[in-house]
Amino acid sequence: MPAGIFAAKKVFVSNAGSDSGLFPHPFSGTPDRAYDEFYYAMIGWGRWQLVADPGEADLVLELQLLAPNGPSNPSKQNGAADPLPTLRLVIYDRKTHYVLWAFTESVDVAFVQKTHDRNFDSALGALVEDLKSLVGKAPGPKATS
Repeated sequence: MPAGIFAAKKVFVSNAGSDSGLFPHPFSGTPDRAYDEFYYAMIGWGRWQLVADPGEADLVLELQLLAPNGPSNPSKQNGAADPLPTLRLVIYDRKTHYVLWAFTESVDVAFVQKTHDRNFDSALGALVEDLKSLVGKAPGPKATS
């Protein structure tokens, strides 16, 4: 486990955006919905001080909502289903810009707007729980070269 994740005191939450074609359908709201909900979840958690300038942060949490890019016809994929919209959270060390950790959570398929939105919220909640679970682990012994 990267020690910088556990030692961090200040975090910048970066909005890497949402791919086109996801708002206002299948998800309600705006392309900033994932960022807004994630940011407020981080405030509620209270683990880190959130800063407005990445230069002040120890870590950068970059959130992005990715749209499916595969063909829309499953028969042309040898029976494979289309990829699902995916939330991706990448944790960067602000000083080195190296990726320390990354998580993804897929948004389950739905046929009704209300269910799409509920599945979106569930995937975002799972992403927050993934982060909390990682940060809750005690750091292991330091690696040596």
